[in-house]
This record gives sequence, structure tokens and C-alpha cells, in this order.
Amino acid sequence: METVDVYLGLGTNLGDREENLQKALAFLDESFGTHYSALSGLHETEPWGFESQDRFMNAAVKYTLPVPRGTSRQEFSRHILYVCKDIERKMGRTGVPEYAPDGSRIYHSRIIDIDILLIGDWHVDESDLKIPHPLMRERDFVMVPLSEIMQE
Repeated sequence: METVDVYLGLGTNLGDREENLQKALAFLDESFGTHYSALSGLHETEPWGFESQDRFMNAAVKYTLPVPRGTSRQEFSRHILYVCKDIERKMGRTGVPEYAPDGSRIYHSRIIDIDILLIGDWHVDESDLKIPHPLMRERDFVMVPLSEIMQE
């Protein structure tokens, strides 16, 4: 069975940030049926794209997951997205993405954010799912933790 490395970015700036990340990781392990294969250190960062007094705690995590036979890359990627969004909801994240009149994203503080950064060398370009994550190279809070685990 084919396996693929899935890299996720996690961030939180509300409540007990370390506990939020640990809960998200526990949910991910449970949802994927396996323990992560690599985890970066925790990185405290300023909010990106909006102002808040609450600093973020960020990390990157790697899962090596089996791709079920007969499952397309699109189906598998959508499954990963569903898992991430479901965990965000379980942890209390509410609302849908907001956009300014110019089309730019409006960001807010959040209890958890789980972004798909990479799935192997796959490329997905859909309105609500883009892999690799299109803004990851612009964000040190993504690239620094991700670089820690890319070789593991």
C-alpha cells in the first residue's frame, strides 16, 4: 500500500496554548489511527495578518499515512481537510473564513488552526484546498517549524 508524508501546521493564541496543541495532536493521532512521525518544537510568534495582544504558539507535525487502494489524491486530500476542520470544530473553533471587499482574508484570534502544508509532492488547486499551502513560504511561523521536521 502506498504511503504519503502529510505535513500540517498548527497554531493557537487563545487559552492554554500548549494544552490546545497537545489536544489537537491527540485528536489527529486518533483520527489517523497512528502517532505522528515527527513534531517540531513549539514556537511563540506574533499574530500574522491581524493585530492581537495574544501571541501564537505554532508547531509543525508530520504523519506518514497509508493511501487506501483506489483512493484518488483529491479524495485523500479532502479526507485530510475534513479531519483538520472537524478537529477545529471539536476544539471550539467557530465561524467561516471572512474576506475584505478587496478579497483579502480577514484573520482573527483562534483556539486552534490546523493547516495542510504538504502532502508528499502532490499539487491540489481547488477553491477551498490548495496544496502546497500557497502562503507557507511567506510565513516564518510555518517555515521554521516545518524545516525542523522535513528531513525526519
